[in-house]
Amino acid sequence: MAAKRGSAHGFSRSDRVSEQIRRELADLLRFHLKDQRIAARMALVTVSAVEVTPDYAHAKVFYTSLADPSVNEAIAEGLTRSASFLRRELAKRVRIHHIPELHFVFDASVQEGARLSKLIDEAIESDQGNRDE
Repeated sequence: MAAKRGSAHGFSRSDRVSEQIRRELADLLRFHLKDQRIAARMALVTVSAVEVTPDYAHAKVFYTSLADPSVNEAIAEGLTRSASFLRRELAKRVRIHHIPELHFVFDASVQEGARLSKLIDEAIESDQGNRDE
């Protein structure tokens, strides 16, 4: 079966652009935000994935946070406020004709995974306690 036209090693151009945007945003969030109210919280933010529309007009940026869940709203607000700065910086780093509008989406999978892991640990502990009796 032939690979998609215009792809290298089976990855489409939009996949490569999405991955490059993800890497660049991760770097920008970690090292280049100057607003200290936001920058301190962004150290705990990880860009998990980026989905770009076929016309490159919009990009959904999925992120996770290791920060306390009580600050998730502040992080979302900070990302939204920083979107124009991040987009300008992406324009300097990513060579595509049109830099997409950034739409940030919280990815709760890491927190959900931690919660499930804790439940499994508790179930194992409970099961071992029942065996000992």
